[in-house]
Amino acid sequence: MLDCNLLLQIKPGELAALATAVCWTLTALCFEYSCKKTSSLSVNTIKMYLAFVLFSVFALIFRGSPFPVDASGFAWRWLCLSGIVGFVIGDLFLFKALSIIGARTSMLIMALTPLVTTVIGFFVLNEMISQKLCIGMALTISGVAIVILTRESKSKQLKHPVKGIVFACIGMVGQAVGLVLSKYGMGDYNAFSATQIRIIAGLVGFTLVMFHLKAWGQVLVAFKHGPSLKATIIGTVFGPFVGVYLSLLAIQYISTGEASTIIAIVPVLIIPFSILLFKEKVNLREIVGAVIAVSGTAIMFK
Repeated sequence: MLDCNLLLQIKPGELAALATAVCWTLTALCFEYSCKKTSSLSVNTIKMYLAFVLFSVFALIFRGSPFPVDASGFAWRWLCLSGIVGFVIGDLFLFKALSIIGARTSMLIMALTPLVTTVIGFFVLNEMISQKLCIGMALTISGVAIVILTRESKSKQLKHPVKGIVFACIGMVGQAVGLVLSKYGMGDYNAFSATQIRIIAGLVGFTLVMFHLKAWGQVLVAFKHGPSLKATIIGTVFGPFVGVYLSLLAIQYISTGEASTIIAIVPVLIIPFSILLFKEKVNLREIVGAVIAVSGTAIMFK
């Protein structure tokens, strides 16, 4: 039976981080489907516009204004930078990785985010690195290495394309840097509005990219693909809207490293869904690697 006393001991930030992990599991699966059916660039662009509309409507209802007009110039500068780094650069490469190596492996590589986030948080935000966190990071790195270094049984090639792994790593670094910039720029400011500023920056960034590449035709094709559009909408609700907001809420209560480590349980949550929905073949080594990669999360609750 679940220990209610243990639940009561969990911090609000930890609960927000756990909820973020669930949201990002759903959104990763939805965006993998959409990216494979259309294009990662079009899915990213549609996602940002949908998220902007959602945030504006809810901001109008609950804060009285569709835009975060009460944010300081300091918050706007750093949160916009966070949106460019996290959404435009990070998601641009992550979504490309989703179409190449799938959500399961991409999310496993994203589990390295706590390592990068913690190191940056230590130097930039003066956050302490505990022994428990170091042990968790070591386990995470070991687990990810076990999976991505797996080779095909009949050849010496890696099971997963190197290009996809590199793209996922770039996306991971973008997410980590974006998270630290968010905490620095947000301070005590409302997490919902802080997320909205990041969304605005991401929307402007992707709009400029689309004009530069003259790729609006891809967006039109994506809109005409019904199943892909539905998956993108669901992914947007659980990703940039609910998920990102919960992640910022988490880092307001706990350190960026701790929040990222809890969120990193996504690779384990995603395994059964990948098997059932995408009929992926998952070997024992990959399951063990994923479990090891996120086992450091349990240390946070001891």
